[in-house]
Amino acid sequence: MKYLLNVATLKYDKDKCTGCGRCTDVCPHGVFEIRDKRAAITDRDLCMECGACQQNCAFGAIEVNAGVGCAAAIINQMLGGELSCDCGPKGDGGPASCC
Repeated sequence: MKYLLNVATLKYDKDKCTGCGRCTDVCPHGVFEIRDKRAAITDRDLCMECGACQQNCAFGAIEVNAGVGCAAAIINQMLGGELSCDCGPKGDGGPASCC
């Protein structure tokens, strides 16, 4: 499932990647795959910014602003809150939305 185009905060540094494959194992949307013995992003717009990839990358090759975007809105709703897709401004100062 794709979310909004070109808004994911996901950053990947291929020079730090060792090709361990942890990101491919934990990503719920298949954002990563192994190519030429290193991870590669298949489609950044599939990222729901859950942070699992960053938490499981022991080499610091992945950064994502976890807790923003659709993942945060859905998790908050599941915990009994309201589904809010107003996630605040992104780094460029413009409005951000999710879901």
